[in-house]
Amino acid sequence: MLLPPKTWLPQASLEHLHLDWLSTAGIEVAILRLDQIDPLISGNKWFKLIEHLKSADRVGAEGIISLGGAHSNHLHALAAAGKRLGFSTVGLLRGHPQQTPTVNDLQAYGMQLHWLGYAGYRTRHEADFWQPWQTRYPTLYPVPEGGGGLLGALGCMQLRASVCAQLEGLGWNDYDGWWLACGTGTTLAGLVLAEAGEHPVYGALAVPGDHGVAQQVERIVQEAAVFDAAYELLEACRGGFAKVDPLLLDFIEQTEQASGISLEPLYTGKALMALRQQVEAGKFARGTRLIFVHTGGLQGRRGLSSEN
Repeated sequence: MLLPPKTWLPQASLEHLHLDWLSTAGIEVAILRLDQIDPLISGNKWFKLIEHLKSADRVGAEGIISLGGAHSNHLHALAAAGKRLGFSTVGLLRGHPQQTPTVNDLQAYGMQLHWLGYAGYRTRHEADFWQPWQTRYPTLYPVPEGGGGLLGALGCMQLRASVCAQLEGLGWNDYDGWWLACGTGTTLAGLVLAEAGEHPVYGALAVPGDHGVAQQVERIVQEAAVFDAAYELLEACRGGFAKVDPLLLDFIEQTEQASGISLEPLYTGKALMALRQQVEAGKFARGTRLIFVHTGGLQGRRGLSSEN
C-alpha cells in the first residue's frame, strides 16, 4: 500500500496577511498556510502527490519514480513520503552529481538517485523518455516532474473546499480571486478546475515563459473538459528560474519581519513581490479580497542560503 492512513488528512490554516502596502491599497489578503501542514511533506506537494499515489496503488506498484533538481521540493516530499509509508522511491535528477541539503535528505530517506545531466533532463517531455526507466524499474509508477499532469491537479482541487470552510472565521463571506506562484502550473490548474470560472486564479510565473507552464495548464483544463476556466499568468521569475536578486531578498526580509511568516526566494517570495507590484500598479480595486497560497518549499532555502 502506498497510501497513508485515512486519519492523516492535512489541514492548512487560513489567516489574514497584514502588510502596510496592502492596507494602503485597501486590499485584503488571506494566506493559506500550506507550509505548516507537515514538517517534511510540506506545502502543495502532498496535494499534488495524493492522486498519483492512488493511481499507483490501484495498479499494484511498489513505489514511485519521478524527476526534479538538486533542491527539488517535490522529490523531497516524495522521498519523505516513501520513507514514512514504506514504499520505494527513485529520483531522476537534473544536472550532475552534487551534495545539497536536499540531496542529503533524499539519500537519508532511501531514495535511489540517477543524475541525467542537463541535456538528458531536457528530454523528459519526449514520448519515449520513460521507456528505459520503466524497463529498469518495472514495479515503480512514473510521476511527472513536480507531480504534474491532471492527477496532480485533481489533488489540488480540494484546496478550494479548505478555504471555503474557513472564510467565516475570517469574517469573509466570499473572496475575489487566488494568487500563487507557478512552477509547473499544476496547483493553479487544480484551482482553476475547482473554481470552474467562479473566481479567477492568478499565477505568478516563477519560471520563464518558455518552460511551458501555459501549455501545461491548457492541457490539463482541456483534459478535464472544463470550459469555464478563469485564470491569468503573470511574469514573476525576475530573470529566470532560481534567479535571486538583492531587491527580492530585501523584500523577503522586510516581509518576514512584518508578518512573521517565512518565505523562500524561488516561489513564494517572488509571488508575493509580484502581487505587491500589481497592487501598487492598480490592478485590483479597493476592497478586493484575495487568497494567497503559501506553497511551502522552505526546505529548499537551506541550499540557496549558502550560495547567495
